[in-house]
Amino acid sequence: MKKVLLTGAAVMAAALSTTAQAERDYISIVGSSTVYPFSTVVAERFGKSTDFRTPKVESTGSGGGLKLFCSGVGDATPDITNASRAIKGSEIKLCAKNGVTEIVEVKVGYDGIVLANTKAADRMELTRKDIFLALAKNVPNPDGSETLVENPYKTWKDVNPALPNRKIEVLGPPPTSGTRDAFVELAMEGGCKKVPFIKAIKKQDKKKFKAICHGMREDGAYVEAGENDNLIVQKLVANPKALGIFGFSFLEQNSDKVQGSKVDGQLPTFDAISEGDYPVSRSLFFYVKKAHVGVIPGIEEYLAEFTSERAMGEDGYLADKGMIPMMDEERAEVVSNVKNLKPIAAK
Repeated sequence: MKKVLLTGAAVMAAALSTTAQAERDYISIVGSSTVYPFSTVVAERFGKSTDFRTPKVESTGSGGGLKLFCSGVGDATPDITNASRAIKGSEIKLCAKNGVTEIVEVKVGYDGIVLANTKAADRMELTRKDIFLALAKNVPNPDGSETLVENPYKTWKDVNPALPNRKIEVLGPPPTSGTRDAFVELAMEGGCKKVPFIKAIKKQDKKKFKAICHGMREDGAYVEAGENDNLIVQKLVANPKALGIFGFSFLEQNSDKVQGSKVDGQLPTFDAISEGDYPVSRSLFFYVKKAHVGVIPGIEEYLAEFTSERAMGEDGYLADKGMIPMMDEERAEVVSNVKNLKPIAAK
């Protein structure tokens, strides 16, 4: 294993000048806005408890972070990228094309995606089908025929008579966000599959099915509110009629201001997400450029801190911040892969 490490270090060293190495004596981390607060806590503790500099963590969104990460090897590129979804096959190919051939995947825990509103308003109780019908660009024709029409629904009551007569206004992340990717896959597609004729399309034409289920309306009912989840929370407090989409950790941190909607009868709670009962939940990751290990100071030590029992264990400090921890067996496998710097296989 050490020989492989030295080879990776040698490749990296060749990409760096002596001056550049001296200039970059800290870990550079980009990526997911959802993983950002967890990564920041680990980085700060790491900086205080070791002789290494505190890593620089930037929130760029999962897609944006992976694009930067995959742009090449060398100190001008990030060492680590956070992601609130798994890396895509197309991203692995982009990395390989630019010389990033060995990537270590680190699963860090779980998160739920919530639709929240201000505590000054009534809590919403939605199904995934309600969410799909409210936010999809094209929906089943209300006349009952097996055809699609541009979304005609203006209020939640239009979608489902049991819901409030309130304008549909949802603030959410842009397409570069892992939260958006996970939301359309888990909530939108989950609701889309409840429509039999659309579900049948998946067997015949997967691309068409995905376009229908993942397509978000663009008429103002869904508002792209950027990667800053704290800003969405502020907007919800200012606008009692709006709902916002973000990770469970932001709900935890702002529980005095906002509340999560029930989805398919389940509230987004720590226990419901960890036990798999809350339907809109996902895994969180970060990815490490193996060629940078042993060249940029502190990467192995940062990995050891992040995957330690005190950080991501059941009673670790990341759980206090809203991370839903993995079971011991799964975490042990992650720790083993990290210690061995096991690269992911091509998808």
